[in-house]
Amino acid sequence: MAISIQAKWPRWLGYLGLIPIVFATTMLIFNRQHGMLWGNILVTYAVVILSFLGALHWAFAMTLDRLTINNRQAMFVWSVIPSLIAWAALFLPQTLGCLLLSCFFVFALWMDIRLGRVASLPAWYLPLRFKLTTVMTVGLMTAAYLLKPVIIHA
Repeated sequence: MAISIQAKWPRWLGYLGLIPIVFATTMLIFNRQHGMLWGNILVTYAVVILSFLGALHWAFAMTLDRLTINNRQAMFVWSVIPSLIAWAALFLPQTLGCLLLSCFFVFALWMDIRLGRVASLPAWYLPLRFKLTTVMTVGLMTAAYLLKPVIIHA
């Protein structure tokens, strides 16, 4: 199946955007003595990307013509929530931050799917979002597992 030129750039840029997640997760797996560093890199990048996903909805709310006033207002409200949740994740222990971010990446995908029901999105958008969200969530869940607190009994 040939991919249109319009879909090629977002796809490749989206996949390039996974490099920090794959790299930090891999380093966390194989370089456990620096787990806090790799966890910080992973969480910080995830915060940036989750904020970006919220910003997409701000742009959609501004530019999609066929939205009702209520849908447009709801999208503006939703668009700031990912940034606020992401910011809050920075103050949590890494394990909880990874779990919170994982849940919100899935929730953000669900919001994109809902948007696709009321607005015309490019055909490549939701399949790409699913793939990118899957990799991000697997990386964050792996980190949550590997960074879980170790309880030492005396």
